[in-house]
Amino acid sequence: MNIADFLPRVAAVYGDKPAISLGMRQLHTYQEFADRARSLAGALRGELGLNEGDRVGIAMTNTPQYMEILVACWHAGLCAVPMNAKLHPKEFAFIIENAGAKVCFVTENLTKGISDFLETIDGFERVFCVSDDDYEALTTHSPIEMVDVSETDPAWIFYTSGTTGRPKGATLTHRTLLAMTLRYYADVDQPSPTDSYFHTAPMSHADGLYAIPHLIKGSHHIVPESGGFDVEEIFGLLETYKNATFMAAPTMLTRMTNHPKASEARSENIKTIYYGGAPMYLEDTKRAIATFGPCIMQIFGQGESPNTGTSLSKDLHADYDNPKYEQRLSSVGLPRTGVEVRIFDENDNEVPTGEVGEIVLRSDVVMAGYWNNPEATSSTIRDGWLHTGDVGLLDEDGFLTLKDRSKDMIISGGTNIYPREIEEVLLMDSRLDEVSVIGRPEPDWGEEVVAFVVLREGASVTPEELEELCLNNIARFKRPKEYFFVDQLPKSNYGKILKTELRKQLAEM
Repeated sequence: MNIADFLPRVAAVYGDKPAISLGMRQLHTYQEFADRARSLAGALRGELGLNEGDRVGIAMTNTPQYMEILVACWHAGLCAVPMNAKLHPKEFAFIIENAGAKVCFVTENLTKGISDFLETIDGFERVFCVSDDDYEALTTHSPIEMVDVSETDPAWIFYTSGTTGRPKGATLTHRTLLAMTLRYYADVDQPSPTDSYFHTAPMSHADGLYAIPHLIKGSHHIVPESGGFDVEEIFGLLETYKNATFMAAPTMLTRMTNHPKASEARSENIKTIYYGGAPMYLEDTKRAIATFGPCIMQIFGQGESPNTGTSLSKDLHADYDNPKYEQRLSSVGLPRTGVEVRIFDENDNEVPTGEVGEIVLRSDVVMAGYWNNPEATSSTIRDGWLHTGDVGLLDEDGFLTLKDRSKDMIISGGTNIYPREIEEVLLMDSRLDEVSVIGRPEPDWGEEVVAFVVLREGASVTPEELEELCLNNIARFKRPKEYFFVDQLPKSNYGKILKTELRKQLAEM
């Protein structure tokens, strides 16, 4: 069972319908899209010599070529490895090497930095820039028939940073993606060829994953010319396209709501805005509903259970007369269809209703495991339960409320940032004795990264030097926005740094 099995059917039935547009300009019908994907699949297996199960890196900003590369990989029996386009070249290189990818597709802005680092990786063969003639030639290669794969074969390796400081590859099989898709139809929407899907968020994450249900149903995919999220551009697209669905991290949705032109937006052309990835404040949610109407829904999940844990439906967002309305609006909703959600204590025992503990999930949509990392897999999936690392409670009606995130994780603009990864980079400077990184509230992004630094005796260092160190090793968005030089860090009796105390100190500042 291949997740790309929809391609010939959609091409046959909706071949003349628009598939991909860049802004207002239509690029491909579904027949043309299918032809390009099949030919690209032929090039991957023929000209590039990839074999069934090989991994293909995708380091791209949002582009019209993104979806055809994904589908071509699956058509050819290969596994896609999409990566956050904001990563540092060293981080791209780690993922490519860890996944064992032989080929990587990139957008022009990432070509040089990635190429320089990938030259040193054993087994890596070639970088293709999707705006070059060489890439376009691949889409005219002789097509191949779809490869019949097992439902347990990897289809997408979703790399997510971990508390170990190194990204871990959540292995999503063809069965995982199908399970995610069916739950989309059950709990989110029933897309159709009359729908539009705006790619406003990174296609390497939830935006690209939820594009699959829309591809299968023949919806029209629109990539904004900006390649991402721009409020006025979205409002402009809504002038033309109807039945629009798109993802907005809470900060994005709030920016839309607070925009001066929000009241003029063609909100009647919005079918669904789904948000998630970070906390959404109650008042911001209420203002969004008042501005855009009952088209908003919330999803809670993670890469290890792609976009699928709980959801707060559009109906529940609009259930204004319910006496528990605000309580439910402050939650992340009910368990998705076929997803078991429990709250466990530190001994993996289920806690009573209303008590706080770790959120765990069990479902067909949970990943197969972390790529080539059995230790991390066994730590995260225990007795069939995915341990999310998030803390929350289930109320008497089954609604899940988040009480905290993974203890130290920072969420900035809907993107997870793990402090230890930054701390390890900073501690490469031998003049630093100790470092602790935490999140500071920031009105536009939710949180921003700050660092507390203890210098070794007699040493001196400037914030500019630490900034350069970070920029040379990690993505720009992860670097601390401010450094606090202190004599010592607060610690427990066991010598553990107390980040809760640092947060208190920061609040007092």
